[in-house]
Amino acid sequence: MNQSLCGVRLLDLTHMLSGPYAGMILADLGAETIKVEPLAGEGTRKLLAKDPKNSLGGMGAYFITLNRNKKSVAIDLKSEAGLRLFHQLVKQADIVLSNFGAGVPERLGIDYDTLSAINPRIITCTVSGFGSDGPNYQRPAFDQVAQATGGGMSITGPDRDHPVRAGIPIGDLGGGMFGVMGLLAALYERERSGLGQHVDISMLDCQISMLNYMATMYFLSGEDPYPIGNSHFVHVPYDTFTCSDGFIVIAVITDNFWQNLKTVVEIPEFNDPKYDGQPGRYADRELINARLNAVLAGNTCDYWIAQLEAKRIPCAPVNSFSAALSDPQVLHRKMVVELSHPDGTTTRGPGNPVKLSRTGEESFTAAPLLGQHTAEVLSALLGMSDAEIKTMKGQGVIA
Repeated sequence: MNQSLCGVRLLDLTHMLSGPYAGMILADLGAETIKVEPLAGEGTRKLLAKDPKNSLGGMGAYFITLNRNKKSVAIDLKSEAGLRLFHQLVKQADIVLSNFGAGVPERLGIDYDTLSAINPRIITCTVSGFGSDGPNYQRPAFDQVAQATGGGMSITGPDRDHPVRAGIPIGDLGGGMFGVMGLLAALYERERSGLGQHVDISMLDCQISMLNYMATMYFLSGEDPYPIGNSHFVHVPYDTFTCSDGFIVIAVITDNFWQNLKTVVEIPEFNDPKYDGQPGRYADRELINARLNAVLAGNTCDYWIAQLEAKRIPCAPVNSFSAALSDPQVLHRKMVVELSHPDGTTTRGPGNPVKLSRTGEESFTAAPLLGQHTAEVLSALLGMSDAEIKTMKGQGVIA
């Protein structure tokens, strides 16, 4: 395979969403990703596994998607023999990725200090709710906790009284994405130093980072921002509007766009010169939005999108999943791909958004059955014989 991370070996100890997502991205980019699971399997295996609408061959949507391109090795890390076996694998690996709670890697003997003594080139990464230090780092956290603590929920929703989490689990996914960035940076630095290091990712840190310019606005003004629905605190009209058969968004961010919009909707009040500049439009934003909504309601989304796009006005339909996942641009970019089950059945899921010009070959192998690759990996990487593997299985060390 001609992929950018071919030759990189990752031991993936993750569960649920943030860590598995990071592992999925790295696996999609070509890293040999070995999912090290407890003998009973990683907890996400059971999510939706028996839901007839959201499973395939006894494997739920979570697991099918997040664990594609990975191998499964089942080891009891809580046993002395299992931990020794894992440490042997670390000698052959580049990265160890986990998202256990604070203190768990140290208790298990899989923390950076322990593993770097075994393999000085090893790079470890933990994705946790609050990082590895600080006054509150030991608090448990999942996606919504990160979104709430990080401030994002306070600016999401229709008004101050109804905070809303993002529909996409950006707390978890953000942690996974920043984990990938940190690991790639550590891999690049290792080319110079020859040494690994630890990548400490806090989901809260990631949420704070994504506040970005709005955090700076708070420090400048001293004022907490508040939810304003889908509108904008500067641009008008910039919002969601109702058509006869659905919703569209329009984003008028320059005066030229406003002039073009006037020719499309032909609303007499909009010809008032005071609206030719942003301050005038912002002052009368409620009137402008109301008049625009009244006109747009008279025809379909497709009609208005065609009219607006002809004038180069930024706009889009508010797509359902079915519409977004059948969009010609999405399909052209190969962002919908076949996902298979080891039994040969298939479904579809999202593709890899990282498109590389020279090493961008893509493939998507099935999410593995529990322990499907245990014997293969132990034989190939550690030179263990069939008899040794059978003995360890009989001792309950591996599955």
